[in-house]
Amino acid sequence: MSYSLQLYTLRNSLQEDLPGTIRKVAAIGYTKVEPYNFVATVKELGAALKENGIAAPSGHAPLLSQDQDEIFAAAKELGITTVIDPFLPPEHWQDRETIQATAEKLNAAARKGADYGIRVGYHNHAWELESTIDGDTALEYFSSLLDPEVVLEIDTYWAAVGGQNVVDLLTRLGNRVRLIHIKDGPITTDTSAQLPAGDGAMRVTDILRAAEHLETGVVEFDDYTGDLFEGISRSLTFLSDIDLGQ
Repeated sequence: MSYSLQLYTLRNSLQEDLPGTIRKVAAIGYTKVEPYNFVATVKELGAALKENGIAAPSGHAPLLSQDQDEIFAAAKELGITTVIDPFLPPEHWQDRETIQATAEKLNAAARKGADYGIRVGYHNHAWELESTIDGDTALEYFSSLLDPEVVLEIDTYWAAVGGQNVVDLLTRLGNRVRLIHIKDGPITTDTSAQLPAGDGAMRVTDILRAAEHLETGVVEFDDYTGDLFEGISRSLTFLSDIDLGQ
């Protein structure tokens, strides 16, 4: 199993010193990252990744609200092969018709992405799991409408905040899940209470074992009261010590 780092974790440091921040990430031992907002930083980020031997297999971009050709072109320049829409607010997940429309838009984005050799996915928060459609979570209903090549990146922490047993959710979603966000903490909406992997209430090892088709586990902190570089280092150390029997 290889682990990546969602660069949103270090957003303030990146704004102050992008090249220096990427050097620190590499020194900690990360060989992969997941960029966000990469259209705006493609040249500088690309140079920093190349200089430090870091790959970016996945990235976050607002596919459903911004220029898809621009996003896919930037992704291709960075070597990103999976572009994930990171966020649609709660009102998009309350009724069948709106979810169907969203699925149609993401399927269309996936067809466009295929022309660039890029796969498309979606990343959840809590509300896609708090809302239900005919007894299923809105996310699972959404998944049933997606073309086979579209993937999910399950944010395991927000799924737990949304009331899910994450192991069971991952089992139900099966091979749709190719990436996950790995976070830990008390499983509350207080993002500042998040902790390095292994230090909180999340069953991280069980979650990793349940994601049987996982390609990349992505470390992320939405917020953290400690030193972020120490936090991401502790997470990587914990994850690297897990024996998944693979």
